[in-house]
Amino acid sequence: MTEHVLQLNEVTKTFGSGRTEVQALKKTTLEVARGEVVAIIGPSGSGKSTLLTIAGGLQTPTDGEVRIAGERITDLNEKRRSRVRLEHVGFILQSSNLVPFLTVSEQLRLLDKVKKNNMTAEERDGLLEELGIEELTKKYPGSLSGGERQRVAIAKALYSNPSLLLADEPTASLDSDRAFEVMGLLKSAAVKKNAATIVVTHDTRLMDYVDKVYKMVDGSLRLEERHEAERLPDGRTGFLEEADPDHA
Repeated sequence: MTEHVLQLNEVTKTFGSGRTEVQALKKTTLEVARGEVVAIIGPSGSGKSTLLTIAGGLQTPTDGEVRIAGERITDLNEKRRSRVRLEHVGFILQSSNLVPFLTVSEQLRLLDKVKKNNMTAEERDGLLEELGIEELTKKYPGSLSGGERQRVAIAKALYSNPSLLLADEPTASLDSDRAFEVMGLLKSAAVKKNAATIVVTHDTRLMDYVDKVYKMVDGSLRLEERHEAERLPDGRTGFLEEADPDHA
């Protein structure tokens, strides 16, 4: 029987009221199983990031139900929701979400203080090497490039061995080679760690690494059909789906 780590049932999100009301997310139902990698594509402002933050318990929906690892988080108070996030969710956000006054090594050691079942030292060193940041452990976020900060954020998210991994444009600051490496790492982590993974992206180069593709348009989510593979300029194959020109 398939175990769904994430379940959204008829979830909506509305901001404002009356004449200023905006329905950022229309009735949305989504299930993501262990080991499954799902991509969500769509234009800016379509509701992708709203969906991601609701899925991770950072926002509460206006209506509907959200379950993480079987626990209904919609009705929990903030303290209990924070505990669910800490125990089950790894975030990779565009802002990198790093503590500015801690070195890369200290960012990971902080997780050791608040969460059990993190990676072993050997697994951690292998992860840092795979991401090409093993030489950055004594550096602070302010001295890193955008791409380096993004890779540290990915290491931080994977280090906690999450059962649900939520990534918002994880390859936005990376060149093609590094983007493929990072996406391959996320796919590998999903399979090895049996984690459910959602990647919000405009990068159609990465579609070979995902199991399903959903498209978000004006707050509505729909499953995209698999198309005949399209040959991309670098010889890879992908979906017949155009990237947003503002974020390609």
